[in-house]
Amino acid sequence: MAASKANEYKYVIMADGNGTRWNNYQNVPKHLIKIDGETILARTVRLLNENGITDIIITSHDPRYDVEGAIRYEPLNNIYEIDRFTDELIEGQTCFLYGDVYYTEKAIKKILKTKSKDVAFIGKKAKIHKDWPEIIAVKVKNCEMFKNHIRIVREAYLSRKINRCIGWEVYKSINHIPLEKFDVKGGVVWIGKDETTDFDFPEELDDWLINRYKYRKTLKSFDPIFNFFHRITGISGIALFMAAFHF
Repeated sequence: MAASKANEYKYVIMADGNGTRWNNYQNVPKHLIKIDGETILARTVRLLNENGITDIIITSHDPRYDVEGAIRYEPLNNIYEIDRFTDELIEGQTCFLYGDVYYTEKAIKKILKTKSKDVAFIGKKAKIHKDWPEIIAVKVKNCEMFKNHIRIVREAYLSRKINRCIGWEVYKSINHIPLEKFDVKGGVVWIGKDETTDFDFPEELDDWLINRYKYRKTLKSFDPIFNFFHRITGISGIALFMAAFHF
């Protein structure tokens, strides 16, 4: 990938959570679960590297999170969930990614191409195992604005005006949406339907793997049709199918 606006950002993969909901499933932190023989953390770093990104930081106090192609950084403050947006790293143009997200190559390319005037939120609507949207990346160009809204959210949480303080609360603060309400009015770049997803609970991983297997098995059953289409037109039938349905 040639030098572009994407290279002007540093990419911070947030992976310093305590993983309480994951409960050490499979005897590993969720960021280190393996899919197709590769941890999702290593996968994210690899996809960024393959797209020309070299300024990559993984936030974690765990030495197991050392990944070739990225630098591990131990945040100075990590008490609340909102602190995953490491304050001392919010300088210059910064893109925050989530260490518990399985990103597809298409999703990474979408994130890299997304332009940010001040702060851009990239989300996923259609989930294999969830009915609600998730933020999967935040691109920050206006650092002071982003820090200010993080402070607003943290203060609201500490004063017990809200019962959580995560990325969606920052989104609501920036977009003048009451923090206690869940509402998405716009200002989110949505990733289309694909396998990109986050894992909070063990059952989410299990459900995702089962549905992924069923989906790929279904595609396999169409191989004779795809092969016939390719022989007639010279176009990959499966590629056309996946493009048509935004996979």
